[in-house]
Amino acid sequence: MKKLILFLLCLSVSTAYAQHRDYPIQGVPFTQVKLTDNFWLPRIKTNHTVTIPASFERCENTGRVKNFEMAAAKSGKFCTVYPFDDTDIYKTIEGASFSLSLYPDKKLELYIDTLITKIAAAQEPDGYLYTARTINPQEPHVWAGKERWERERELSHELYNSGHLYEAAAAHYQATGKRNLLDIALRNADLVCSVFGPDKKHVAPGHEVVEMGLVKLYRITGKKEYLQTAKYFIEERGHYNGYDSKSKDPWKNGAYWQDHKPVVEQTEATGHAVRAGYLYAAMADIAALTDDKAFLAAIDSIWNNVVTKKIYVQGSIGAVGDGERFGENYELPNATAYNETCAAIANVYWNHRMFLLHGDSKYIDILEKTLYNGLISGVGMDGKSFFYTNAMEIKNSAKQNGSEDQRSGWFTCSCCPTNVTRLIPSVPGYVYAQKGNDVYVNLFISGTSTLSVNTKSVQIEQKNNYPWDGKLLFTISPKGTQAFNLLVRIPGWAQGQAMPSDLYTFTNTSAAKATITINGKPENYTVQNGYAVLSRKWKKGDVVEVNLPMEIKQVAANRKVQDDIGKVALQRGPLMYCAEWPDNNGLTSNLVLPVGTTFSPEYKADLLNGVTVLKGEATALKVNPQHNSVSTVKQNFIAIPYYAWAHRGAGEMEVWFPTTITSVDIISK
Repeated sequence: MKKLILFLLCLSVSTAYAQHRDYPIQGVPFTQVKLTDNFWLPRIKTNHTVTIPASFERCENTGRVKNFEMAAAKSGKFCTVYPFDDTDIYKTIEGASFSLSLYPDKKLELYIDTLITKIAAAQEPDGYLYTARTINPQEPHVWAGKERWERERELSHELYNSGHLYEAAAAHYQATGKRNLLDIALRNADLVCSVFGPDKKHVAPGHEVVEMGLVKLYRITGKKEYLQTAKYFIEERGHYNGYDSKSKDPWKNGAYWQDHKPVVEQTEATGHAVRAGYLYAAMADIAALTDDKAFLAAIDSIWNNVVTKKIYVQGSIGAVGDGERFGENYELPNATAYNETCAAIANVYWNHRMFLLHGDSKYIDILEKTLYNGLISGVGMDGKSFFYTNAMEIKNSAKQNGSEDQRSGWFTCSCCPTNVTRLIPSVPGYVYAQKGNDVYVNLFISGTSTLSVNTKSVQIEQKNNYPWDGKLLFTISPKGTQAFNLLVRIPGWAQGQAMPSDLYTFTNTSAAKATITINGKPENYTVQNGYAVLSRKWKKGDVVEVNLPMEIKQVAANRKVQDDIGKVALQRGPLMYCAEWPDNNGLTSNLVLPVGTTFSPEYKADLLNGVTVLKGEATALKVNPQHNSVSTVKQNFIAIPYYAWAHRGAGEMEVWFPTTITSVDIISK
C-alpha cells in the first residue's frame, strides 16, 4: 500500500506540469531494479548496516549535528572546521533515503526525521540555512564573510550547502513521500532564486552542486525559476573581472573554480576535479532540459579532453594534490597521484548523463571503469574506512611519496565518506535505460527489473558472476509477445579497446569477440554505438546468453604520459589490477614484467571477500647490502583487483610495472 501511495504521489507530481524537453534516453529508476548478485548487493547492504550508521554517528560525535542545534538556539560557537560540514549530514540523509527504498527501516527513518526537525529549527525565517553564520551572525566562520553570500565565489560554500540540501531533499521525498525535508529545501531555493539572477546579485558559485540540486527540485515541482537559476549560475561563469587573466595560478585566474572563461568557451577540464565534475553534470542536465546546444558542444569537448589526456587507467581523475585538481594534458603522475574519491563519484554522475544525451556505450565504459576501480577503492570492505585520495603506487612507506597507504575512518574534511553513502545504493539505477522501443542493458549485475515498453510490462532477469566471469544470461519475459530492441552493451575492453581514445591501449591483441545466443541459437548481431542490437518479437522466457572474452590484457599508456613509458598495467574484464606486498615477497617496487610474460586467472574465495587474482612470473631485483650488489631472480607474481588493496596492513603497492630494467636508483639510508 505504501508503494502504491508513493507511486500515485510521484505520478501526480510528474503530471502537474508539461516538461517538453528532457534527456532523449531515460534511466530505469533504481527502485525498479532488485539486485541478487554477490558483488554489489553485499556492498549496498554494508552501506545500509555499517556505513550509514557510522556516518551519522560521526556527524554526532564531531559536532556536525550540534552545529544545527546551536543555530536553532542562536547561541554558541560553530564547533567544526569547515563551513560546508553541514553537507555531511545532507549527503548521509540522501544515501539513507536511497537505502530506505531498498531496505525499509523504521528506526532509521525515525532518526532521519529527528535530524530533519533539527535542520528545520536551524533554518532562518526567510529560508536561509547555513549554520556557520546563523549560530552567531556577528562572528560567522572566517570563510563566510560578514554578509550573506559575500564570499560565495571563493570560500563560503553557502550555495554548495544548499545544493546538497536540495539533493538530499529530492531523494528523501522520492523515497518516503514525506515533504518535511523537501519543504525546507524549497524555502531555501525560493530565497536563492530571489537573490541571484541577471538583474539581481551576480555570482558564479565557488563550489558547484547547487545547479544539480536546483534541477532536481525543478523536476519535482515544475517551478521554472529553479531551472532558470541553475542555468544562470552556469552562464555567470567567466564574467568576473576580479581575476588576473594573465596569471597561470588557477586561484588567481579563476580556473580553479572553472570561472576563467564562459563555460561555452571551455574545451579543457581544469581546476578542482570535483567541482568540475559537478559543473559538467549540471551542464548536461541543462542541455537536456533547455536544448542548449552550446552547453552540449562544450561538455562534449571537455569530455574528449578528459578521456584522451586526463584520466588515470583505473578511472580516477584529478591528478594534482595542490588544489585537488586536473593537471596539464598528459600530467598523470603515479607517485603523487591525488585521485579524490569524490571526483570519481562526480565522474560517474557526469558520464551517466552523457550517455543519456548521446546513447553511446563509451560513456558507460568510462562509468564502469570508474565504478569498479577508482571509486570503490575509496571505501574499505568493512564499510567504515575510507580513502580520500587513491594512490597509484606506494613505495617503501606512505610518508616517502605523500600517498595514503591505509584507509581512515573519518577525515577533518569528510566529504568523501559521506559521498560514498549516497552513491553506493544508487548503483541499481545505472543498470538499464530506455528510449521508446529501445531497452539498454548498461551494467551486468544479477537481479530482476520490471519496466514498461509501450505501456506493456516487461521483466528482465540477469544471472551472471560478473566481474569474475563473462557469461551473462538474460531472461526476457514480456506480458504477452512484444516487439522491441534489446541493446546489450559490448564493453570496449571486450572489443580490444582499453579506453575510447589513444590514451591507453592493449599491447596484446586478440581475435576473440563477444558471442550471443538467443534460446540456444547463435545470433549474428550488429553493433551500434557499442551495443549489440537484438531486435525481435520477444516472448515470455526468452533467454539471451552473452559471452564476453575475459582475457588478461596488458595496458600501455600514450608515450606522452611520462611516468608510464616502458611500463604495463594489467586488466581483466572491467577490473584493473595491482600488485601488493603480501603476495610478492614483501615488495612490489622491485618487480619487472618482461615482454611476453603470461598470466593465468585463479579465483580465491578466501581472499579479500573473494577475488580472482592474476598469477605469473616476474623478474625481481634483489639487493645484497653486504656486497653492495644487485641481482635479478625469477619469482612468482600475484596481482589483485585494484579496488581491494590496502586491506592487509601497510606496505608497497604498484599498478604500473616496467617491462625492462633501464636504470637503478641508489638510495642510501
